[in-house]
Order: sequence, then structure tokens, then C-alpha cells
Amino acid sequence: MSSASRSKGKGRFFAPIFLSLERLVCEIGRVEGRIGFGSLESSTLTQGKPDNVLVERAMAGDGDSFTELCRRYYGAMVAVADAILGDRHLAEDAAQQAFAKAAVKMPSLKETEKFGSWLAAICRNAANDVGRANAAFRGRQQLAKQATHSPRDDDGEAVREALLQLEPDAREVIYLRFYDGLSYERISEVLGISEQAINGRLRRAKRKLASLLRREGFDEVVA
Repeated sequence: MSSASRSKGKGRFFAPIFLSLERLVCEIGRVEGRIGFGSLESSTLTQGKPDNVLVERAMAGDGDSFTELCRRYYGAMVAVADAILGDRHLAEDAAQQAFAKAAVKMPSLKETEKFGSWLAAICRNAANDVGRANAAFRGRQQLAKQATHSPRDDDGEAVREALLQLEPDAREVIYLRFYDGLSYERISEVLGISEQAINGRLRRAKRKLASLLRREGFDEVVA
């Protein structure tokens, strides 16, 4: 599809106002139900407690504290898994498996302040396990490989395929920032890297995504 038809075509998926990269990605997330992944109910006994306090209590066997950690990290873990799987429902399955595994492994956690990155590593492994067992995921991988050679009639599909062409760690920061709405500080806690590193990774991911979209006729997209 030409850039002219993308800009002026009847039935265009995005209105012209969606020219910023963030708004393009967020619109896809909204349409697919990825914005606001949801959370578990919070106990009044654990609300407002710092993460490290909850981690220490959970390691000592406090179920309410672990449930609160699940509530706080659920959306982020779905985003981490979704960056690998490209499927919200499979990502939710992987996140739930990750929490189940983390509950068993809690006594092995060495540094309570690294709970987020420790949990994310478990979640990535769970997502890879889910992906290997799921034929639909393998089909999406093949779609990503063929994306640059296939004509598209739908703007939304072009954005989805561009996202699939990013490396998983690039999708990860985009999903955590745009879909889950996390601050750089919170992303740092989840991924276990500095805010400066997150800023650089997000900037590179946005540039790459903008470049892919411009090839599909989104000439005015701004990273």
C-alpha cells in the first residue's frame, strides 16, 4: 500500500492524528486489549508495604505478601512474556506459570532488592516453554520472517508485524513502557538494568520500529 493511500485511503485504521510512534503502538494495544493487563485483588494487610518488605515476608512463608507481589508485578510479567510470545492469552498463561514457579523458588532468592529481575528471568523461561509447546506461536515467528516480503492492506497489521520484527528485548521495553505504563524507575526494577540503559534501549527500539513503519508507508511517523 502506498504512503498516499495510507494517508488518505477510505477506512484507514488510524486517523491522521496517530503520527507519533507511541500513539500508534498504544492504539494497537488498545484494540487488542493489551493496555492494562489487569491485576489480582490487593489485601488490606499488605497495601502500601515496600516491595522488599513483602519479599522478605513471602520468603518466610507469608501467603498474603506473595499475593500482593503477584498483584504488583502481574501486568509487567504479562508484558515480558508478551514480548516473547506476541500473544496476550499465551503471555498470561506464561506469567501465571512464572508466579507458580517463583512461589516454590522464593527461598532460593539471594538478594531481595532484585526480586523484579529475578521474577522476569523466570517469566522469560516460562514464556519460551509456552512458545515451544504452541503451534500458533511458531506460526507468528514465521510470519515475522516473511513480513518484509508480504503486501499488506491493513495498517494495524503492518504495525503488529513491525513489532514482531523487533528483538524480544526491544519489544519488552516498548510493552512495559507503552502498554503497562511503567516509569523508567519501575522498568529498572523489573529488568535489573539502569534507567540510563532503559532509556537507550527504548530509544533504539523506537528508532528501529519507526524505520520499519516508514517502509510500510507511514512516512510521517515520529519516533
